[in-house]
Amino acid sequence: MTPPAPAARRASLALLLACAGTFLSFLDATVTNLAVPPIAAGFDVSLTTVSWVATAYVIPFAALLAPAGPLADSVGRARLFLVGVAGFTVSSLLIALAPNLPVLLGARAVQGLAAALLVPASLALVLTEIPVERRRAAIGLWSAAGALAAAAGPALGGLLVEVLDWRALFCLNLPVGAWVLIAGRKLPAGESRTGKGPDLVGGVLLALGIGSAVYGLTQGPDHGWTSVHVLAAAGVTVLSGAATVIRSLRHPRPALRLDLFRSRTFAVASGVSAAYGASLFATMLLGVLFMTDAWGYSTLEAGLAMSPAALATAVVGVGIGRLGLALTPRTMVAAGSAVIAASTAALALLIDTEPHFWTLWLPAGVVMGAGVGLATVGISSAAALSSPPQHFAAATGMVMAARQVGGGLGIAATAVIIAEVSGTGAEPYAAVYGSATGVSLAAAVAGLALRGPAPAVPPAPAAPPQPVASPEQAPAAARVLEGDQR
Repeated sequence: MTPPAPAARRASLALLLACAGTFLSFLDATVTNLAVPPIAAGFDVSLTTVSWVATAYVIPFAALLAPAGPLADSVGRARLFLVGVAGFTVSSLLIALAPNLPVLLGARAVQGLAAALLVPASLALVLTEIPVERRRAAIGLWSAAGALAAAAGPALGGLLVEVLDWRALFCLNLPVGAWVLIAGRKLPAGESRTGKGPDLVGGVLLALGIGSAVYGLTQGPDHGWTSVHVLAAAGVTVLSGAATVIRSLRHPRPALRLDLFRSRTFAVASGVSAAYGASLFATMLLGVLFMTDAWGYSTLEAGLAMSPAALATAVVGVGIGRLGLALTPRTMVAAGSAVIAASTAALALLIDTEPHFWTLWLPAGVVMGAGVGLATVGISSAAALSSPPQHFAAATGMVMAARQVGGGLGIAATAVIIAEVSGTGAEPYAAVYGSATGVSLAAAVAGLALRGPAPAVPPAPAAPPQPVASPEQAPAAARVLEGDQR
């Protein structure tokens, strides 16, 4: 049944704002790596030091995704979404005006925190406000917004760095953020509440555990896996994780909703999300490194070469919703992961130092992008099928956090493989693509454990993938690569 006109307008506004928020966060993520070299030159610091421009963002982002979900379910999805957009916009301005590196790093940490608030809330906002019959198409558009941002980011960012300055990259967020805040005042910020807020102490413990895990994974390639930094982070992760589980079992409103894991579907979806993140982040980072090092591409050229994969992801995401395809999560996850595995296997076997963009890279990238689109929608569908509407944000936040932790592990493994594999030219890269193939095949097999019919109520989607993946850890892997080539 068609909703009344006011409700229809509000639903359309919610979808538009959610897409804008997603575009905002993922555009920033894809252009940040382009700012690293000029920031190092401008502040006269080493690449090792300036890599914290990315790390300072990813740690709070990954750490707060899971506790931000229950918070959005409790205080209102629209309310938390707008708070996140406001924090993201203000911190972007502070970064653009930063007089020194410490101020910039502090603003980046605030930006990561704000992104963790707005992304899960925007996912749940789409499901809450959009009528059931429009949710599948709406989710496809939401996913496409992130993919299009990732496709446009490298090209747009490269032009701004060349013509203007690295500070202009972060000014891109300002007009979008300001518009979302102005238009968002029409949203009912108090809706979708479940009552009192979640356990704050448990949320802090959960954030500390996930943040420590991501910190250890990002610092391992630089400091060594037996260094004090990494071992301390591992200890904090174990202790915080154990404390979070114990407290969540006893608290009436836990920050970590362990009851969701009683569903095999949700548990499998979380595990597949981690494997998917490990493979995706590693291969997308590797693509940039390979093209700039082995093929001699500039950063801008490499970013443009990665864009077709993002466009393919967007097309598949929109197509699933628009065409009304009755695909089960099991089919989408298994097929999508298998397609990703086939693409990475082809690259592992065929890449060499002679550029083959049109005959190898472009077709492999488009096929991989299609697989990513299928897997993304499938994972998020599985998560939503196993969670009640009042816990949409909590479920999506936990699945997204699993993806981030898996991505950190994938990037760390990439750095280790590049450093350890002997040989020159394409051999270290081929080894990483081979490893990614194995992980993707494991995700495809695990996806077969998902059960259930195609969802009548479409899913709360996982975060759209970043085609130029994980600039958060790119400097660390790049430094390992440079040392290996020397």
